[in-house]
Amino acid sequence: MTVVKFCPKCGSMMVVSLEGSKVYLVCPTCGYREELPPDQAEAVRKAMINTTKRRKRRVPKSDVFSDKYRYMGMSKAVGVRCPRCGSEEVYYQMAQTRAADEPMTRFYVCAKCGYKWRESS
Repeated sequence: MTVVKFCPKCGSMMVVSLEGSKVYLVCPTCGYREELPPDQAEAVRKAMINTTKRRKRRVPKSDVFSDKYRYMGMSKAVGVRCPRCGSEEVYYQMAQTRAADEPMTRFYVCAKCGYKWRESS
């Protein structure tokens, strides 16, 4: 549930603040605050708790290249060797990092040693 309300004093958009079992709308500019009615407060509180639970399920950065999450969205590079260890098990993805009339940049990662590098044409 989304609650959007503007401060009656200064006109800034108010933000939700969860304090125990009560839910308030607080103006970040002037500090004006008002409590939400119980029916709206319960829906907002549940939505905030669900959002927090979803955030906790995200994959930690250290696990991005673990076996479970290995190279999601990356393609296996053929004929490319890792400059550090010489392994041919290399994955890549491409991204447009410069102007549209310039070639794309290839980002590589070695599956053996984890070394990452990029190549621009």
